[in-house]
Amino acid sequence: MANEKKSSVLGTLLSCVGEYWKYVVLTPVFMIGEVAMEVMIPKKMAMIVDEGINMGDTSLTVRVGLTMIGMALFSLLCGSLGGKFAASAGMGFAKNVRNRLFNKVQDFSFANVDKFSTASLVTRLTTDVTNVQNTFMMLIRTAVRSPFMLVCALAMAISINAKLAMIFLAAIPVLAGVMAFITITAYPRFGRMLEKYDTLNSRVQENLIGIRVVKAFVREKHEGDKFVASAEEVRAAQVKAEKIVILGMPAMQITMYACIVAVLYLGGNMVIDGRMLVGELSSFISYITQILMSLMMLSMLFVMTTISIASAKRISEVLHEMPDINDNGADKTLVPADGSIEFDHVDFSYSGDKNNLTLKDIDIKIRSGETIGVIGGTGSSKTTLVQLIPRLYDTTDGTVRVGGRDVRDYSLDALRNNVAMVLQKNVLFSGTIRDNLRWGDENATDEEIMEACRQAQAHDFIMSFPDKYDTDLGQGDVNVSGGQKQRLCIARALLKKPKIIILDDSTSAVDTATDAKIRDAFAANLADTTTIIIAQRISSVQHADRIIVLDDGRIDAFDTHENLMKTNEIYREVYQSQQKGSDE
Repeated sequence: MANEKKSSVLGTLLSCVGEYWKYVVLTPVFMIGEVAMEVMIPKKMAMIVDEGINMGDTSLTVRVGLTMIGMALFSLLCGSLGGKFAASAGMGFAKNVRNRLFNKVQDFSFANVDKFSTASLVTRLTTDVTNVQNTFMMLIRTAVRSPFMLVCALAMAISINAKLAMIFLAAIPVLAGVMAFITITAYPRFGRMLEKYDTLNSRVQENLIGIRVVKAFVREKHEGDKFVASAEEVRAAQVKAEKIVILGMPAMQITMYACIVAVLYLGGNMVIDGRMLVGELSSFISYITQILMSLMMLSMLFVMTTISIASAKRISEVLHEMPDINDNGADKTLVPADGSIEFDHVDFSYSGDKNNLTLKDIDIKIRSGETIGVIGGTGSSKTTLVQLIPRLYDTTDGTVRVGGRDVRDYSLDALRNNVAMVLQKNVLFSGTIRDNLRWGDENATDEEIMEACRQAQAHDFIMSFPDKYDTDLGQGDVNVSGGQKQRLCIARALLKKPKIIILDDSTSAVDTATDAKIRDAFAANLADTTTIIIAQRISSVQHADRIIVLDDGRIDAFDTHENLMKTNEIYREVYQSQQKGSDE
């Protein structure tokens, strides 16, 4: 089972090589060319010493020396090209992995994002991909170069003196055992280290988003202490993982230097006894160095692979995650006929647990073109109710219908293009006001944009800016107030010309006069559009055709303002408390 999972992770990542496969193939080819030259050079050097210098053959020395220079230059060329192709392959591979990850996340439902957390997804898109990219680059170079050099250098050493070479044959299994122990022990530790990175990123994200609140409450020291604690947890986890890994280099060096000492002692005696030439010992020592370097590079490769295995697994988890909301079985040609909505005995739980329901037995029908208000206390699941309409979540039991059809019959694009939703947390993106508004309709004309802004009571304040509709909002839309942001988001939704528009407490930051103007504009211009307004103020919904009163995930009442005042205690109490506050 474990082998199948590793194979699945490897196959998933290798499929991201894509159009860069030619660089992956060319890199080891040039690495082999580089190694072939490097392995031949010590042999030529021995020829110069034993046949050129010792025999006084100057022409041989010059000829072989020039050959060595040529081989060195060719080796340099192969190494440079191998490095270039490896870099191209590694960066292209990382680009494809990031693209697949990002596109996968775009397909996730809210539930999928909740499962991983935003901070963890950011870590996987950045730190984890970088770890895998670096290892991939090293693999296509070192995983070919080092074993090939090890084998070739060992073969050359054996051809010079088989008895001396036996020393290395005895050392290699020892080193292999050490590396295997390190890999098996360190892998789970690096996994835990990356989880600590997730927590650290979460702290940073939370702090940067809420930086104004932090400064307003003078909580910089408190947040700093939290960050230091998270950073310390990352450090401790990293040290715990690395202290296993760093054992590899000392173990390898002790073993190899022991081999070198043995070679120098035994080889020196062979030279003295005349059983070995000086040039042969010199080239043998060069091959020792090449073997040593090969093992050092393999040791580094083991370390990087150990780290990246944990990262690769985390990347693969995202790529293999199946979005729990998809178009499977939907009719791609189907669009909602109108804005009618029906909740047919709907239950919903975020965890999917039917014993822990957030919404319970919701059974209502809304006619196309109606304006519906939604009122309820904090935690009564008002937002959850409306999120089921565009399928941001799916029901646990029961059916939601739009235009007389189950929402699952529509493709997500068709459904969501006909259901505009202004979320409780309004978000604008970096760019101009015009760019943000065109999220509603990328082909909208300037006149259509202005008309939507007039309906949302945003046109006047936009025109007060020096650059008007070309005003750059900046990152985090810091150039506009909360109320202005809400009105821009309403205008953006209006540009979709939807059959259903949902305002999730979207006028909470505007004054009552502006709120009234927005309601009047909706009544005049959206007569055929079903409008659902979630609000805390009853004044925002009392003119609606009907009002839903939610209490603890259940529908307590669904009627007009006048009837609710007569029959519903919850609604009447809220109205009276708000009127009393207003009078005072």
